[in-house]
Amino acid sequence: MPTESKPIQLNTPCPSFNLPGVDGKNHDLKSYEKSKILVVGFTCNHCPYVQAYESRLKDLAQDFQTKGVSFVCINSNDAEAYPDDSFEMMKKRAKELAFNFDYLRDETQEAAKKFNAACTPEFYVYDEKRNLRYHGRLDDNYKDPQAVKTRYLKDALEDLLSSKAPRAPQTAAIGCSIKWR
Repeated sequence: MPTESKPIQLNTPCPSFNLPGVDGKNHDLKSYEKSKILVVGFTCNHCPYVQAYESRLKDLAQDFQTKGVSFVCINSNDAEAYPDDSFEMMKKRAKELAFNFDYLRDETQEAAKKFNAACTPEFYVYDEKRNLRYHGRLDDNYKDPQAVKTRYLKDALEDLLSSKAPRAPQTAAIGCSIKWR
């Protein structure tokens, strides 16, 4: 049974974080201060919803990196109960799939709590002032990329880059629940 994200207050500041990445570096909010837009996604290795979106997420990151958009994915799942989500397995998956975005480990689950994240994948888009402008899903069809009618995350990014408000500022993300300890 899929889990839905919880509605949250828009235009709130991005929560702080300082997390290790699969690239061997620690990443915090300041790491992205030069980006026009920051996309923070809660993802993991084992969730079939996340797996269904991985190539689309990589495509989006590729399309928008030259436009000043940074993509960060955070895995907050309990790695003891879900060994596929361990930091070592994250490193392996990122390398095998050639992730072109930062993939961070939230071992304490504090980042997920600060963001009020509920499921994977769940996306948050912050403007240049790091205020939340979009929250929700990537698009309207995780099962079939060819059947997608609305690309919510892409639309929000294009709108913000054009100095417009996102046409759909909040949608319900659907996926696996975050695996809490």
